[in-house]
Parts: sequence; C-alpha cells; structure tokens
Amino acid sequence: MDLKLKLEQLHQRVIHLKDQINTEEATKNAFVMPFIQILGYDIFNPTEVIPEHICDIGTKKGEKIDYVIKNNNEPILIIECKHWKENVDAHNSQLHRYFHVSKARFGVLTNGLLYNFYTDLEQPNIMDEKPFLTLNIEDLKDNVIKVLESFTKQAYHLETILDSAEGLKYIKAIRKEFEKEIEQPSDEIVKLLVNRFFDKPLTANRMATFKEYTKKALTISINESISHRLKSALHINEKIEEQPKVNPVDSNHDAPKVTTTDEELEAFQIVKAILREKVGAERIAARDTQSYFGVLLDDNNRKPLCRLHFNSANKYIELFHNGKDAGEKVLLNNLDEIYGFREELHGALGSY
Repeated sequence: MDLKLKLEQLHQRVIHLKDQINTEEATKNAFVMPFIQILGYDIFNPTEVIPEHICDIGTKKGEKIDYVIKNNNEPILIIECKHWKENVDAHNSQLHRYFHVSKARFGVLTNGLLYNFYTDLEQPNIMDEKPFLTLNIEDLKDNVIKVLESFTKQAYHLETILDSAEGLKYIKAIRKEFEKEIEQPSDEIVKLLVNRFFDKPLTANRMATFKEYTKKALTISINESISHRLKSALHINEKIEEQPKVNPVDSNHDAPKVTTTDEELEAFQIVKAILREKVGAERIAARDTQSYFGVLLDDNNRKPLCRLHFNSANKYIELFHNGKDAGEKVLLNNLDEIYGFREELHGALGSY
C-alpha cells in the first residue's frame, strides 16, 4: 500500500476519533503512533522507536522527548506531541531545547493533525525557527507526501532530505511574501509593475489608486488561471448537453452549448472537498448541462450526488436522499451554505 493511501486512511481515523480524544496521551496513541508506523518504523521495537527518551538540558535533569526514531541505530528524528486541539506553533521553543541536545538532524512538533518538520539549516545543531515542511493530515498535498517518503525507513537519506529542506524553506518564504503582496501590494511591487507602462510620476494619490488596481489585477489573474485549470481538468469547456430525440421540425437546430461559470466550479470544489472525506477525488465527477451542473459518482448518470441549479436569479442545490430518486431543491443564499449539507451529501454517496 502506498504512502498516500495510508495517510488517507489515517485521515479517516482522525475524523472518526478526534472528538473522543481528550488527552495528550490519547492523541499519541490514536494518531501519532499510527503515523510512525506508516513511516515504516516498529513502534514496539525500542531499538527503532524510543518513547519518553531522556534529554537532559543543562542543569535540568529528567527532561523527556515523546519519541526518538532511529534508523540503522542512529537517531534521525525526535518527535514532541501535543493534544490535537492545541496550536503546535505555540510549543516550538520546547522542541528547540530538545533538538539542541539531540544527535538527530530533524525534529517534529505535532498535535496528530499537523506535523511541523524542523532542521538546522541556519546554524548547526540549533533548530530553525520555522519548519521547512508541514504535513496536514486533513489536507494532504502530493508535494508534501513526496518529501515525507524520504523519512520512511526504507527510503531514508539524510542528504536528500537536507537538499529538499533548503528548497522548501525558501519556496515557502517566497510564497508567503507573494501572498502578502496579493492581499496588500507594497510600494515596491506597484512601482515595479506600473513603471513598465506608466511614464508619469507616481504621486501619493496615484500610488494609492494603483495599489487597488494591482490588487484587483493579481486576484483576477489568479482566479482566471485556477478556473482555466479546473475547466481543462474536468473537460467541461463548452460541453454539449445530451438532448432527447425531437421531432423532425426541430432536428436541424444546433445543439446549444453549455457555459460553465466560476460559481459552479467553486461550488463543485466545495462539494468535492466534502465527499473526499469518504472517497478518492478521482471518483467524483462533474457534468455541466443546460439546466444544471451535476456531480456524479464514477461519472455515472445513475449515481447523482447532487445538482447545482445556478442558471437563474436564485441558486439551488438539489440533494438526493435516496440515491437516484428525484432530489430535493434547497435555496442557497451563498456558496458557503453548501458546507451545511455534509450529512446529506455523505448520505447520497452511501446509498451507492
């Protein structure tokens, strides 16, 4: 079984158990120990996984790290755990102390949902302030899983991980700065862009105006790029609706083309995110028609999961409580209300 599938199974475990997990110890047993097993280490073998490992720090004796992971009898990873409801970023100083006295090159701070991976890229044997990798069990990303594979028992390679860590660290920093610019463009980015086509002085008033223009331009560009990629992936650009047989008098009419809107695509992504809690994303298909935007299981017309009726002034979601039977239309005031139909969507999925 590949790493991604194992992590998705752990995600399902987290969903079903987390509301019953009331202590840090229970978090370790229910979430963190299965994660260590997924990496290929034997949690019952004290030569591979050492729980409650003593890390004496100066005059402080008896300090313990939750887990030390060994590969070929060498410590490679220390793991400090918190309760799943806690904010892991608030506890990195504790891991920082343990890292300093450990021979491991990597440290992990986790609450069983988020796993922050640290190393010492900036100063030897001193843990960096920011993680170079964050794994979110509830939002698994392929690029993160690819790096995680290098931590598995079978594939562990120190230099490969360090090379990846440096790249990830700076890519993450660049992305963060870029996101800041999208939200609130700086004078520098505005000047860089505007001076390429505007040859007049940028007064204070013009700068304020161009900041708004820049923010809108960046947002539109990103949204259009996302929309284009989604449409290409779903193969629904100008898809022609299947028409029933008509009388000869109408047979010469061209079949009308379908226009898929950004709102339909955004709503589909919300529905898909909800359904991915139960099935893989590849099984959730979309078909746009003249009268509705349909979401299907396995791209099968006989397995509708919901329909989005966005072609009029009012927007509705059509829910299927009994599989392929006629659905129930519910008015939507905004797209966020779709999240409130999680139980109904899971019910439709379960009926198949």
